[in-house]
Amino acid sequence: MNENFFMRSFGCQMNDADSEVMERLLEREGYRKIDSPEGADVIILNTCSVRQHAEDRTLGYMAALKRVKEENPSTVFVLAGCVAQRLKSKIFEKIPFVNIVLGTDNILELPKLIKASIKKPKERFLATEVRGDLPRLAKGFWSSSSYGCARSSELTGLVTIMRGCDNFCSYCIVPYVRGRERSRAIGDIVSEVKEKVARGCKEITLLGQNVNSYNSNSSDFADLLAEIEKVNGLERIRFTTSHPKDVSDKLINTIRDSSKICEHLHLPAQSGSNRILEGMNRGYTREQYLELIDKIRMEIPKISVTTDLMVGFPGERKEDFEDTLRLVEDVEFDAAFTFKYSTRPGTQAAKEKDDVPLEVKKERLAKLNELCEKMALEKNRRLLGKVEEVMVERLAPREKKFVGRTRSNKTVFFSGTGKSIGKLLPVEIEEAYMW
Repeated sequence: MNENFFMRSFGCQMNDADSEVMERLLEREGYRKIDSPEGADVIILNTCSVRQHAEDRTLGYMAALKRVKEENPSTVFVLAGCVAQRLKSKIFEKIPFVNIVLGTDNILELPKLIKASIKKPKERFLATEVRGDLPRLAKGFWSSSSYGCARSSELTGLVTIMRGCDNFCSYCIVPYVRGRERSRAIGDIVSEVKEKVARGCKEITLLGQNVNSYNSNSSDFADLLAEIEKVNGLERIRFTTSHPKDVSDKLINTIRDSSKICEHLHLPAQSGSNRILEGMNRGYTREQYLELIDKIRMEIPKISVTTDLMVGFPGERKEDFEDTLRLVEDVEFDAAFTFKYSTRPGTQAAKEKDDVPLEVKKERLAKLNELCEKMALEKNRRLLGKVEEVMVERLAPREKKFVGRTRSNKTVFFSGTGKSIGKLLPVEIEEAYMW
């Protein structure tokens, strides 16, 4: 078989992990990945629906590939991910040349569906069933000598430990497109980590929509981390994304006492206003969030904290936004992902009037970004003259420097040799920038 496939992944690291699984499935069938949709026998877009802009972007990209279908009608087009899960059969109306719509729980069906589409090119195939449990990867799935640890780097790997979310934040579409929380068995996760380490991975990132609510057979997330810590050859453990309400003392102590878990916590705050937090159904107050940050930093002084922040949620007043600015000043986040609110159909917030004008959202976002960048630069400048442990990941051709990350997830550029890649090196910080 000499068939080629092209894949593009949009959105979060969970999508990246799903894309790696789909790539591996096709490679096991004899397909070869190429870097351009032109010349591909199969084109797969793994899509994001968390915000309207992301959904519009992915649908627009797929629509722009119509010319490829016109030039080669036998090309199989697959739309996967959260947009597929949300819109289901409506995709065929929006983009008629799509052959397969593949939901978030159905990625293991990809090879079978492609074969069916090749046999019956005029049919449309829909697989969007949300499952009660998680499909299991075959033992040795990642062990083939023809497959590296991860597409971004042979040194780093993504491991999905759970799917779905039970929190139902009022603005969030995730529970509707990813389903309720389901956790993988510890043994399956540890086996996957071992397989990836055997292929050369030195750093693993554990993924879940709400990763620290992991629970399998009475084992919680801290228990899972303790088991992964035992894997020989693994040097670093990261995880994302965490919910403030599920950061337990046990988890904090596990991070504190570990030699492998990196001192970085992504902890979305979303807002600094108690009124808005209640409307978002976040399950904590501003005061509780600040108390949690203090507790974490008391036990893990070197930890970096990053966050997600939203402006323009329905009903957000000037004073609510100012509360968010004050939260940023109080916490001094190392970095922040900031967004304008956009209505997601089917969510509780969609029932409310989107009453913050777009221009006000843009103005608030610009002001928030300015403050977050200022705080990030101040935090990074505190590292000047200090020596940080950096895992060397790759050579950046444009900068002609090697690139790596500190344990606190700061990206560092520095001079070195090709023999440096894959090593943990002490690097003195001489210059500091925002991100």
